[in-house]
Order: sequence, then C-alpha cells, then structure tokens
Amino acid sequence: MKIALLGYGKMGKEIEKIAIERNHEICLKFDTDEDWKNFGHQLKSADVAIEFSMPKCVMDNIKKCFDVDVPIVVGTTGWNHQIENVKQECIKNNHSLMYGSNFSIGVNIFFEINRRLAQLMNEYEDYKVSVEEIHHTTKLDAPSGTAISLANDILKLLERKDKWVNANSEKNNELEIISKRIENVPGTHIINYDSDVDTIEIKHTAKNRKGLAKGAVLAAEWLADKKGFFEVKDFLNI
Repeated sequence: MKIALLGYGKMGKEIEKIAIERNHEICLKFDTDEDWKNFGHQLKSADVAIEFSMPKCVMDNIKKCFDVDVPIVVGTTGWNHQIENVKQECIKNNHSLMYGSNFSIGVNIFFEINRRLAQLMNEYEDYKVSVEEIHHTTKLDAPSGTAISLANDILKLLERKDKWVNANSEKNNELEIISKRIENVPGTHIINYDSDVDTIEIKHTAKNRKGLAKGAVLAAEWLADKKGFFEVKDFLNI
C-alpha cells in the first residue's frame, strides 16, 4: 500500500518504521504548511492516509482526504466535539474514516474490561470510581482521548454518574478524571473503585509507542478498501 503520513512527529516516525516492516511504501509525509504547499496535490496518489498531527490540524487534514476520496485513519485526539459532524459527512458522502482515541490492541481490550467492570459495579454505590491518566509532558490535550473514552463508557453503564470532570470532585454525579504529566511516560490509565473496605483497580501501562503504531498500520490495511465511518473496535472485532 502507498501510505501518506499526516503528521511526522514521534508517532509518525514510529508508524513509518512499522509500515516499512510490513512492506508498505510511505509515499508522502506532511508535517508543515510548506509540505502541503509543495506536495498537497499528490495526496490523491495515496491508498490511505494515517493522521497523527495536532488537534488544530485534524479537521483540515480530514477535509483534504475527503476532497480527494483517500481513506484516512485518525489517531489525533482533542477534537471530540466535532466527531459527530465528521461522522455524518463521512457517511453522507461515502468517504472512509476510522477514528480511535487509542489504536493499541491492549488498550482496546482494556476498554472492554472497563465496560464489564462498570456493569458489575453499577449496583454497589459504596464504591467511588475515578479515572487517572499519566502522559509525557509534551502531550497537548488533557484529559487524554483514551481517558475520555474510558470515562464515557463508565457513564453509559454506571447510573450514579452522569458527567466527567477533569478535576477532583466531591459531587456524587461527577466522575473524576485526574491528569498528570510526567517526563518520558508513553501513557498509563487507571480505573479505581474505592470503598471503606477495599479497592478494585485496573490499569494499563504502555511501554512505548510501538503498540499504537502497529495498531494504526493494521487499521489502515483494514480500512483501505472500505467505505464508511469506523472505530478501532470494528476492525479488532471487539
């Protein structure tokens, strides 16, 4: 496959390594306005695009792919309020997009465990639930997209919570997401249910970016010949 990389930071470089190992060609790399000025007209030659840029760039990058009907895998987070509009446009105009707050296979299994645990804990109101996420100091959005996905799944299944807040909270209806930024931490997510008698905790720790990169490349392989709006769980069959 010919893959265009939209964003060529640490994730883009890791994706490039995995893609080449899997015998794909990186035909284009866009990381600056100058790149788009010089090579933007070549985007239509790609079989698929993989987008890991910045929240301020993601909508423009999606539009550019839609304009030339190139399937796009989006891993950038921090634009949740616009996802529904993009989904509707994608379906209406028969484009191809897959969005994931996290493309790691392990994290998506963790999502499923989180949903099951929330189902089980729904009737046990003595347990206070919270979400904690820890990332490197260069991560631009807080809370992380993964933490938001975890929190939203809890809200759907835990009747005593109806909103999340990115702060400490004593309100019974609010789900705390605590965000921490520490040097050289790829990503850690913790779900904690705490009561007077015990604590239940599930945790996912990323050791590096390879899991994210491999998942994004596998998603691109899966998406390349499909039309519609998809999530990571669709191609992982979770």
